[in-house]
Amino acid sequence: MRILITGGSGFLGSALTRQLQRDGAHVTWLSRRASTPGPEGVDVRDYSGLWADDRFDAVVNLAGAGIADRRWSPARKQVLRDSRLMPTHVVTEWIRAAHSPPRVLLSGSAIGWYGAQGDATLDEQSPACDGFQHRLCEEWEAAARVVEARVPVVYLRTGVVLHPAGGMLQRLRLPFGLGLGAGLGDGRQFLSWISREDWVCAVIALLRAHVDGDAQAPVGPFNLTAPEPVDNAGFTRAMADALRRRAVLAIPAPALRAGLGEMSTLLIDGQRVLPARLQQRGHVFASPELAPYLASVLR
Repeated sequence: MRILITGGSGFLGSALTRQLQRDGAHVTWLSRRASTPGPEGVDVRDYSGLWADDRFDAVVNLAGAGIADRRWSPARKQVLRDSRLMPTHVVTEWIRAAHSPPRVLLSGSAIGWYGAQGDATLDEQSPACDGFQHRLCEEWEAAARVVEARVPVVYLRTGVVLHPAGGMLQRLRLPFGLGLGAGLGDGRQFLSWISREDWVCAVIALLRAHVDGDAQAPVGPFNLTAPEPVDNAGFTRAMADALRRRAVLAIPAPALRAGLGEMSTLLIDGQRVLPARLQQRGHVFASPELAPYLASVLR
């Protein structure tokens, strides 16, 4: 397979690249700068480096600044939009011009598309609740939707991806390891998570269905989350147990709102999202439950 990836050097893109290479695929990264260092065997192109006669079997569009990296000021919101929409526009313009378009575009999105809906159980058929997260994800999906008439498009509505090498788990490992782990708000808000290993496997399964010519190859949105969401209290216990520490502290919701502003919705509102379409396809999760996964990767 010949695979083009945007955001290839990131937390998810790098893991996906390694697994694709193990599977024998040739991977090309599309980056803002061609000088971005790639691992051995990976070509790196800048945004102006795609040509109509380039051939790729699939495109995986993952580029985007971290949603939880900084407080959501107006300037930061614009960075979040631009970092997603610009590479998506580059990819879709190439697909429109390509002599031989790819067999599928897997384009990034997030479960933020559904908005904050408390403990309501959400799947791919659920309607959205308006808010910044929903508008950001909807713009991102709409930017990819323009090529649906030319190639199949799969929208990767990703939950909170866990792995010690980055993201949320990397940030929390030190405070929990020091016995400073804390519950958030009332602890009842749900976390829809997925291990990075399961995320990679799910993406490759969706990709292969198209590359291998499956007549029932899927299109549209897929929730990339584990089948067992946990509430914040359960997550806090599982983190503390995995690191053999206690977690008796708590941060009240008003303090989180005061410190993080609008971005506090990521921590105190929660989402209970299920991977209904993956399960309908018979996808098997290596880590369906949180506590055993944390124990295996944190000890």
